Amino acid sequence: MTDSIECPLCNASKYKHHHRDERRDYYLCAECHLVFVPVRQRLSIDEEKAVYDLHENHPDDSGYRKFLLRIFTAVCERVKPPAFGMDFGAGPGPTLSLMFAEAGYGMAIYDPVYASDESVLTAEYNFITATEVFEHLFFPGKEIEKLISILKPGGWLAVMTGRIPSECQFSDWHYIRDPTHVCFYTEKTFHWIASRYNLRLNYSDNNVYLLQKK
Repeated sequence: MTDSIECPLCNASKYKHHHRDERRDYYLCAECHLVFVPVRQRLSIDEEKAVYDLHENHPDDSGYRKFLLRIFTAVCERVKPPAFGMDFGAGPGPTLSLMFAEAGYGMAIYDPVYASDESVLTAEYNFITATEVFEHLFFPGKEIEKLISILKPGGWLAVMTGRIPSECQFSDWHYIRDPTHVCFYTEKTFHWIASRYNLRLNYSDNNVYLLQKK
């Protein structure tokens, strides 16, 4: 193995080969326990967008709204309107932000492909949501640092992402079949994130993680 590989979350160079399928390799970081795909095996931005354009998530889709209720309810229990939030990685059919707006919250959205107005990344927020986003991030450490910097003290970073399952083999996990998924998180990873960035891991259930800025 001649490539110089660093963990995209913690930048550690201590890792082990975790799995290989017909498309790519997966490495397990010894420091933060992230499983990640090396840079050289990721899709290009244009290839990623071609996959995203196939998504059919719409605000009027009751099934999609029901799916989002997991993170919506967890945030609403901790933050009350008219708090100001941002949905990071809102995608081509922003829906979670609309649900919050309907409930009386102020909302902004950001998505590097579909809503790339970076001025929203200079405001301050009571909460930031990232639903099915963290698995797509090429360099999650940098993104997390940015998001925390625009959270108000006591604010919440709410993340929904697939948790590496213990009940089945990694090779059988449906989450790795999406070619745009390049980072995969364990429970230990979120504890590492909380410790590294001085956050309080307040809630962890059903693939939803709530981290509070101290």
